Amino acid sequence: MFDLKISTKGRYGLTIMMELAGKFGEGPTSLKSIAERNQLSEHYLEQLIAPLRNAGLVKSIRGAYGGYILSKEPHEITSGDVIRILEGPISPVDFTEEDDPAKRNLWLRIRNSIAEVLDSTTLADLVSYKEEIRQDSYMFYI
Repeated sequence: MFDLKISTKGRYGLTIMMELAGKFGEGPTSLKSIAERNQLSEHYLEQLIAPLRNAGLVKSIRGAYGGYILSKEPHEITSGDVIRILEGPISPVDFTEEDDPAKRNLWLRIRNSIAEVLDSTTLADLVSYKEEIRQDSYMFYI
């Protein structure tokens, strides 16, 4: 069994992007507010926002009420976009030409399945899932 892990870069990067998606159309959101709401290091989030900005997924807004906004609508950005920018290519193992063809086929199928899930899950989906979970946690059943 292999262990595919997304590092804190990918996880916190998705947190930033979900926060911006949840505030889409409401103006800029500061990294400080994202850090406080999620109990994360603002300094670390600053390191993560740069590659997301350089890739064109977010825009920075300067000024007293500045912060960051998504450069596209939440349904146009996938979790795969974010993960690839912050983590690099998606692959459970490093492929070599010497690998057994049967094992290579397995690793390719696993990689393709992971990529399909990430690429079919948008920021809008993640925000929607989060809202559904939040609403379910307030439900009382008798």
